[in-house]
Amino acid sequence: MNQILRAGAAVLILACLSRPAAAAGADSDLAPIQPGLDYHSFANIEQFRVTHMELDLRVDFVNKVLFGAVALEIKRLDPRATELVLDTRDLDIRDVEEKPSSVLGALAKSETTWVSRPFHFDKKDPILGSPLVIELPPSKKSTQLIRIDYVTSPTAAALQWLTAKQTAGKPFMYTLAEPIGARSWIPLQDTPEVRATYAAHIHTTSDVIAMMSAKNDPKVKRNGEYTFNMQEAIPSYLIALAVGDLRFKDSGTRTGVYAQKPLLPAAALEFADAESMIRAAEKFIGPYAWDRFDIVVMPPSLPVGSMENPRLTFISSTVITGDKSLTSAVARALAHSWSGDLTNNATWRDLWINEGFASFLASRIMNDVYGDRREGMERVLTARSFRSSFAKLNSKDQVLAIDLRDRDPAAEFNGVPAEKGRMFFTYLDAKFGRERFDAFLHGYFEHFTGKTISTEQFLKYLDDNLLNRFAGIVSRDQVMAWVTAPGIPADAVFPATNAFQPVDAVRSVWLDGKLPVKQVDTHDWLAQQWVYFLDNMPAELRKDQLADLDLRFAFTRSLNAEVAQSWLMLVIRNGYQPGIPRLEEYLRSVGRRKLVTPLYEELMKTPAGAALAKRVYALAQLGYHPQTIAAIDPIVKPPSETQDDE
Repeated sequence: MNQILRAGAAVLILACLSRPAAAAGADSDLAPIQPGLDYHSFANIEQFRVTHMELDLRVDFVNKVLFGAVALEIKRLDPRATELVLDTRDLDIRDVEEKPSSVLGALAKSETTWVSRPFHFDKKDPILGSPLVIELPPSKKSTQLIRIDYVTSPTAAALQWLTAKQTAGKPFMYTLAEPIGARSWIPLQDTPEVRATYAAHIHTTSDVIAMMSAKNDPKVKRNGEYTFNMQEAIPSYLIALAVGDLRFKDSGTRTGVYAQKPLLPAAALEFADAESMIRAAEKFIGPYAWDRFDIVVMPPSLPVGSMENPRLTFISSTVITGDKSLTSAVARALAHSWSGDLTNNATWRDLWINEGFASFLASRIMNDVYGDRREGMERVLTARSFRSSFAKLNSKDQVLAIDLRDRDPAAEFNGVPAEKGRMFFTYLDAKFGRERFDAFLHGYFEHFTGKTISTEQFLKYLDDNLLNRFAGIVSRDQVMAWVTAPGIPADAVFPATNAFQPVDAVRSVWLDGKLPVKQVDTHDWLAQQWVYFLDNMPAELRKDQLADLDLRFAFTRSLNAEVAQSWLMLVIRNGYQPGIPRLEEYLRSVGRRKLVTPLYEELMKTPAGAALAKRVYALAQLGYHPQTIAAIDPIVKPPSETQDDE
């Protein structure tokens, strides 16, 4: 059997004859896209649907693998179906069995007899992995239990293993599955269309603890045995695991922080506003549904600022600055507790709904907690950066509802879903007014709680509950110009702030030589103003100017990861040698794509910079997450050089 095309129950006869375009490498222009069809999963979810999972895994730091089993509780939708197809990537499948009874507790082999089932892999796809095909006899049973024994690969795409030297103490491992990485550590239906509950038993050594995106007990005994239960159904990319020497500190009635011991005091202070953020969000979205919002402070190798796992958000340690200046990453993760966790995109084409809403809601949260001055500066900086990168994209990549049939869905994480999506919802907010739009938001999340949503479903809901209800304000054609067309519509609402005017004035008089750097008054500047000050410097500065700035403001030693990155861009452009050791240390220690990618791009513009980039990257990539490596490899190792090496 070839890969399964899931186009709905009406076309099940075709399911065994076709395959997703991405797997076939087909030209996505050959046929119209089928809304709601996940082209990035092999799973035949119209015939079988996973409703619950039970994991029993051992964490092996020495061999950098997870091994054990997963039991899948599966609702059979087609009694005639004879093959269950699951998503996998680089998994070593040891055994597949079926449990005749449908009693939970499926992992305990001693409970009842298990029956072995034949299985095989269909052809491996470089993006999607390998479909695992399990042969099952036709059955009228409504529920079936399948147990799969397996071992992950040491190079699994969703797993990062860090040694004690790469962290603040003991070894550390974590998962990062979005978009299609869950299949590299669990054989399952790896599509956001499927939401399932899960339970887990994780075995570790007793000097570390395990935590998951489920109910966690901060007072759990460190004995190497940890159990979890996620009673609310979530998509596969939100199943998360972190294992390390972590300690806990409460920061509010529903919030707390897990971190390695040396980082815990600073982290608890940095994220002390999390409870205030929840209360701010609840004012206009509705009640927080996940009981707790706890944060795990992740190593700086985390390729993103935050990952919104329900109940256990991952936040990069690069967000810790001592002044809460980068806590917008927390607000964004919290916003995803509604947009992404409570309801989520049906396919990766629909990611813009998750990301656009979350970005819009995060801005609202930041405004409520920190005021419009800071929130305005953050939005202006983000918009400026986005417009610059957006202009470099081809027209197909500028579309919100993007066609990704022949591509890795990770390509969609380029700022368009989040920032163009934010602009779209800001546009609707401005057009319809805050009262009407907040009512729409509240109703939207109530209506789609626990459900997945496609672009077409969203547009229908938008028509019924906003466009048609308040006719004559925004037309469907105007909406489609945002969703399906490239570019930014002419009537978009761009953020503005006057908080950068004094920064421009100071920079100008200093560059003109009218104000010595020691007389520059910056006592009330926020981190966003420092970033703006540096980002808008001329491309070329004299060495003495850079030295004066560094002496006065200690940019080379800055503990703010974003201010440091802006300074290091100037170090690269102007060959400022005193800053080179800090540049090398930064690239070796920070793995966040947003921060390191521009630095590598800038280095590669000159022969000397390229030599430095390649030398540092050869060492740094040992501590980078696979997602960061995938982003940096094409920059430092362009295809032409790779071919020459071969």
